[in-house]
Formats: sequence, structure tokens, C-alpha cells
Amino acid sequence: MPTIHHAPLDRTDPVTLYRIMMLRTAVFVHEQGVVSEPELDGRDLEPTTTLFWAEQGGEVVATLRVLADGDDGMVHIGRVATAARARGHGVAGALLGAALATCPSDVAISAQAYLESWYGRFGFVRTGPNFLEAGIDHVPMLRVGTASPGESSDRTVS
Repeated sequence: MPTIHHAPLDRTDPVTLYRIMMLRTAVFVHEQGVVSEPELDGRDLEPTTTLFWAEQGGEVVATLRVLADGDDGMVHIGRVATAARARGHGVAGALLGAALATCPSDVAISAQAYLESWYGRFGFVRTGPNFLEAGIDHVPMLRVGTASPGESSDRTVS
């Protein structure tokens, strides 16, 4: 069973960080062919960014990041990636749920369009027309949310 963790970059073990970046590169660059935008965009370095990941057997099998973007208080979730072997087992859903539980405000996401109904299961609703990002069809979505502060940073997915 995967265990879910989260931490800012400066509190993430270097080996874990390497595995997170390898997974994101495997999914976004190798599988989806995103080469028009850099995977390492500097946003992970921001002090308000939190990395989330699911580990199983010492390997990172899913990841995402939560960005707190400035004065508007809006939180953005992005770079959601799951290893091919972990897809269809609820890992990404558990990881997204853990991230949402830490977000006290509305959460925005630029979802790949084919995942619109999947994000809808978590309370996200479309807020505008489709658009291309890195050559991939996306849709802007928003979830109005409340969090329970102080939830554990480590969880086991059943």
C-alpha cells in the first residue's frame, strides 16, 4: 500500500526529490511529449510550494504540487503525475484528496481535458473554455473548499 507524504522542497529528502522529478519527466516529457515548456520551471523552489508524493516499496508512484499564488489567496494544484504501473488503483485520487485536505481556500487546476470528469469527482467545476497548454487540451477548473487544519502529512492508501 502506498504511503502519502508532503513537504516543501527544502524539507524533502534529495533521493525522494530525485524520484519525484524522474516520475514527472517520465510522464510529461517521455509519455506526453511535452518539450515546449521546461519541466523544471522554478515553481518548486518557491517557499509557498508544497510537494506531495505517494511511495510504495521505496519508489515514488505518484506526485503533485500545491502552489499558493500571492495576494489573491488562490491555491493551484499542478504537475499531477502517476507512474503507469500505479494507475487505476486509486493512488492519484488518494494523493489529490490528501492535498485538498490541506487547502483552506479555493483551489484552481488546469486539468487535461480528458480528466475533467475525474476532477469533477473531487468537487472541481469548469470555469472557462478549453485551451492549449504545452500542446495539450486543458480546461480551467475550480474547487471551492475548506480544509481541516493539522491533518497528518503521512497516510497509507488502502
